[in-house]
Amino acid sequence: MNDDLHKNSLQVLVVDDEPSIREGSRRILDRMGFNVLTAGNGEDGLNAIVSQDIDIVLLDLKMPGIDGMEVLNRIKEIDSNILVIVITGFATLETAIEAMKQGAYDFIPKPFEPDQLRIVVNRARETIRLRMEKKKLELERQRTLSDLGMEKSRIRTIIESLPNALVVTNLKGQVVLMNPAFKNLFGIKTFSLNTPINDYVADEELCQLVIDISKGRYIDFSDIPTYEFSPEPDKYLLSRAQPILGERNECLGAVVMFVDISTMKVLDRLKSEFVAKVSHELRSPLSTIHEQLAQVIKDSDVEEPQKGQDILSRAKEKTQGLIFLIGDLLDISRIESGSTHIEPRSIRLEDLLKSIVDFLRSKAGSKKQTLTLVLPEENLPEFKTDPMALESIFGNLITNAINYTQEGGKITVRVEQAVGNVRVNVTDNGYGIDAKYLDKIFDKFYRVKNERTRFITGTGLGLSIVKGLLDSIGGSITVDSTPGTGSTFSVMLPIRKE
Repeated sequence: MNDDLHKNSLQVLVVDDEPSIREGSRRILDRMGFNVLTAGNGEDGLNAIVSQDIDIVLLDLKMPGIDGMEVLNRIKEIDSNILVIVITGFATLETAIEAMKQGAYDFIPKPFEPDQLRIVVNRARETIRLRMEKKKLELERQRTLSDLGMEKSRIRTIIESLPNALVVTNLKGQVVLMNPAFKNLFGIKTFSLNTPINDYVADEELCQLVIDISKGRYIDFSDIPTYEFSPEPDKYLLSRAQPILGERNECLGAVVMFVDISTMKVLDRLKSEFVAKVSHELRSPLSTIHEQLAQVIKDSDVEEPQKGQDILSRAKEKTQGLIFLIGDLLDISRIESGSTHIEPRSIRLEDLLKSIVDFLRSKAGSKKQTLTLVLPEENLPEFKTDPMALESIFGNLITNAINYTQEGGKITVRVEQAVGNVRVNVTDNGYGIDAKYLDKIFDKFYRVKNERTRFITGTGLGLSIVKGLLDSIGGSITVDSTPGTGSTFSVMLPIRKE
């Protein structure tokens, strides 16, 4: 049968021993756009079917030689897809049923009107069209299934070859896929489909996070945190989970990646221990040198007193700088090791800030700067936190404001009360910070250097210490800065009364 569905390509064979039936049918079918062949008996009709590509056969059941029923059976043996419409002068129900049982598509009684022939043949043509459409759809479906199978195979190959552990969950937080790295990391011998993730990962908080993500409870995916945990002593893992979205942006589950960070943790600990050890060993002798150098210069008989004072001043400045650096290193070491020894005590923030501002006002005065503390009209509530941490936080921020503001500049420390929080803004009209540096200024040892700031001394650890201490007491810090205009560092402190 022709695979082309265009009506001009469909061929109809009329097999009838009556010339008038053959010719009349041919003229009607020609006008309908078919290619028409004719045969006067069953044998010629069968020869035409073998040699030609026939789609529809109009077959007379009563012919000399091979009768129509035999021809019908032979046609079905040759090509079962050919549609046979039987023509019978014996229009009885029994004859029609018998022909249909033998595989005929339809029948038309003699004599028939042109419209009757058109209706029956058009119905056969539509059947062929639907049959070909079905075949096309089936081929497309098979091709799609094949492509899908290849895609799934590729994805599985990629997942299984990943060096990091990976697990995929469904909407219920049940595991539907895990790669070999995940099995090795958690010592899994056998995997059962749709098993709760709690059966494989023994960390309740992480499992709940994965279940929440799997069920689509995170609207803003940027809010999904990374999670660090220790499943066993000296083993540390970092996990990151993301939802899997469907075509309509609906959540279908989650994919969770695990990275073994045990080696990095060991290196961080060794680094912190080394910094703490070196800093501790240097601090005492440097302090002693600082004090004794001052005493030697003071007691010596110097012919030029001013020159001696200059030497003393430079020596004090250098040794004091080293002492500050060591102090900062020790603070960083304690923060990174988690041993800040926070001791919350009831404090009044305005008293603490007044003390810090009064202490640093002389430093600001040496640069002809004004340092102002602005408190709200209503009294601030007394709350519990670590006063040593606050002293270090605001001491660093105000000192930075003084250092990075030109002579004659202004520094303002403004306190505002919010619901459940207190905000402290340290504002200056100094050099300011380019936007491209704002995400780096809280990194250890990072300092913004340009023509205006390159002569300013410092360790580059102050803001890192501020950020670490705020994290430890549950606070936060943001910065808004414009080059040439100044900066505002905003500290948010939670009010905890108990």
